[in-house]
Amino acid sequence: MKKVIYTESAPFPRGPYSQAIEAGGMLFVAGQVPLDPITGKMAEGGIEEQTARVLDNIGAILDAAGYRFGDVVKTTCLLSTMADFQAMNAVYARYFETDPPARVTFAVKELPLNALVEIELIAAK
Repeated sequence: MKKVIYTESAPFPRGPYSQAIEAGGMLFVAGQVPLDPITGKMAEGGIEEQTARVLDNIGAILDAAGYRFGDVVKTTCLLSTMADFQAMNAVYARYFETDPPARVTFAVKELPLNALVEIELIAAK
């Protein structure tokens, strides 16, 4: 059975998708871009600020579902340019200090709302 996860502490989905779905002891978090959940506006600043906003939003979704960053087993990171890889990685590492999840990172032509970064993940208990 699947359970839809929603929290007002993360941006409301801007399309026909859920913030996250829990099923079979796993949590699937939809790709998050750096929107402020209160204002609905893009986080100001560069890749560091945007990555932190994305991961803070993800943290709120994890918390709403009863998970934590230590439960994350896989992430997919999308960047608008691989030139931002090192800076994104430095911020990302602060959220996954020990036993980081498996990960793949891609540069894509364009992200929603001209974001610099988008991250999706899977967590398991």
